Amino acid sequence: MSHNNGTPLHIAMYPWLAMGHITSFLRIGNKLAERGHRISFFLPPKTQLRFTSQNHYPELITFISITLPPVDGFPAEAETTNDISAHARPLLMTAMDLTKDTIEAHLVDLRPNFVFFDFTCWMPELAHKHGIKPIYYMSALLVRAAYILHLSVITPKGQPIKEAHLMSPLPLLPSPHMTHRAHEARSLIEAFHLDFGGGLTLLDRVGKSSRECDAIGIKTCREMEEIYYEFVEKKYGKPVLTAGPVLPDPISTKLDERFNKWLASFGFDQVIYCAFGSECTINLVAFQELVLGLELTGSPFLAALKAPTGHDIIESALPEGFLERTKDRGIVYGGWVQQQLILRHPSVGCFVTHCGAGSLSEAMVNKCQLVMIPHAVDQFINAKMMSLELRVGVEVERRDEDGFFSREDVRKAVESVMDENSVLGKEVMANHAKWREFILKDGIEESYISGFIDKLYDLLR
Repeated sequence: MSHNNGTPLHIAMYPWLAMGHITSFLRIGNKLAERGHRISFFLPPKTQLRFTSQNHYPELITFISITLPPVDGFPAEAETTNDISAHARPLLMTAMDLTKDTIEAHLVDLRPNFVFFDFTCWMPELAHKHGIKPIYYMSALLVRAAYILHLSVITPKGQPIKEAHLMSPLPLLPSPHMTHRAHEARSLIEAFHLDFGGGLTLLDRVGKSSRECDAIGIKTCREMEEIYYEFVEKKYGKPVLTAGPVLPDPISTKLDERFNKWLASFGFDQVIYCAFGSECTINLVAFQELVLGLELTGSPFLAALKAPTGHDIIESALPEGFLERTKDRGIVYGGWVQQQLILRHPSVGCFVTHCGAGSLSEAMVNKCQLVMIPHAVDQFINAKMMSLELRVGVEVERRDEDGFFSREDVRKAVESVMDENSVLGKEVMANHAKWREFILKDGIEESYISGFIDKLYDLLR
């Protein structure tokens, strides 16, 4: 059903070609199509096949093939960040920039009302040229938008960001918690200053996209990020369209029998699930300390992790004697798993996560307690939001200078959130339960999606 008694909207979408970003765009696309709106989704051909099963309204969501032009050093068969190393991501961005003329030709032909985009920061100028409204749709928490937008504005052009700037609160940012440890500040500076295609940095792209779009769209609830909502709207005069939780549609498939049978052999809330997403690769020392920390808890655990740097298979990286010691209560698996179904399983009581926005969204609607080990850019910001502002989980303690964490640090963090008799355990459990109840409350998602659509119509007036 369309809103405002108007003609159904037509929205084009061109996300950064990373699995999490594509998934986030397709989820909001499904919510809009469910209400009668039309989506034209630009994707490379092989990637379309990966996401066909997640397109729940093929009569309204049309995948439009985009071929990435050749770029020196970029694998010819690659289409997403999942197909390349982290070092090749700027080349993927360059390839996406080279699709500008193709995207323009499609937009001229399709004549959508809106185009949702993120890192293709040339999109607002191109969209405005053809009377299309550009919406910077963020696959992250609003705190990340506020932080990076503000940082891009207060940093003088041509001047480098210094560690000290990030280790103190940013001037006027409405939170004292967004201060970074030395290793986090270095990681952020490296990411912000790294050439991210076309001679632009990530900070350049996010800042330009934020400033030149007609509105920022984001998957969040205003109640959870009220101070950042008001900050972005009032300080930068930029409408923020909150889409609410954008819950994934119920999964019709069942959990793989080998995992289901194994999880079912343990009691309620006993199992620790650990996963760092499809793209996060950690070094050997961190990998071994992590799995040894899971072992130290004495609890059953399922860790779905990529093989660490320098290893092709996960088994070769496990500590000596680890498999023998944990064979009856631990699984370390290097392949893809059905995370939503695992988090939903009644035996899973704790989730050790890298703090990707998608993983946090899935965790918040389940009952497992959160332990966070962020590794890059917005993950550091997400972790502070979750642990210090919403207080729904804890971060693993780490050395300030290099980010090292020990097996004991992992054990302590896990035990602290799973102990329902401790002050900290009671607090994070209560806060998590409160926000979970709010997100899942009848009518919340419908109210947010309806409001999101109404604001889109308002932008057309």
